[in-house]
Amino acid sequence: MINAVGTPQSLLLLGGTSEIALAIAENYLRQAPLTVILAARPSDRLDAAAERLRGLGATVRTVAFDAKDTETHPAVIEEAFAEGDVDVTVVAFGLLGDPELAWQDHAAGVELAQVNYLAPVSVGIALAERLRKQGHGAVIALSSVAGERVRRSNFVYGSTKAGFDGFFLGLGEALRPAGVTVTVVRPGFVHTKMTEGLKPAPMATTPDKVAEIAVDAVRRRRDLVWAPGQWRAVMSVLRHIPRPIFRKLPI
Repeated sequence: MINAVGTPQSLLLLGGTSEIALAIAENYLRQAPLTVILAARPSDRLDAAAERLRGLGATVRTVAFDAKDTETHPAVIEEAFAEGDVDVTVVAFGLLGDPELAWQDHAAGVELAQVNYLAPVSVGIALAERLRKQGHGAVIALSSVAGERVRRSNFVYGSTKAGFDGFFLGLGEALRPAGVTVTVVRPGFVHTKMTEGLKPAPMATTPDKVAEIAVDAVRRRRDLVWAPGQWRAVMSVLRHIPRPIFRKLPI
């Protein structure tokens, strides 16, 4: 279980090669050794992530996980919990996609919706069943500020994150009586492989900084945080701008 100072004994990364998820694991490992379960498609990246965490003192095992294969998700969760309780689960997979292709190419748009919304709902429901049974635990759901108010420039991606947020915030309310917390983390632009080659947006941050915010939010049992925190004020303003004015903004 998570101890009195907020340190877990076990961690499940759904999206086991995510740079932010691995930064969260490393943050916890600086506090104490723990067991880390990496759920991702088998790959050299997954093997490298496992070795990296073992080098930091973690006990690591891997579980094959394909976000788009929703029929297998209940079995993936069962395998992840097969050796005992899981204290913290990080939902950390997703696609950024090409914002113009996403609404003009059927396959591209559907894939974005499947990976960013349908798959998180699928694993979230399977995960909730296990967490209710064990009666404790925390979920970190990695979202994006893009879901706060959907913009024309990336509206397909933004709409998937808006749905993602709605689901996990609601899941947090549903699981609260069982002693389980769900924290939605909304980063802005993060320097990762996913954003490599893109022009950094204002208040760009790093996986380590997002991890610090996420870990602190779990310790404080927060249900929603921004990364960095200044995004909260920015999005509060943008949320209330009338649509005729909002559509003229260069964002």
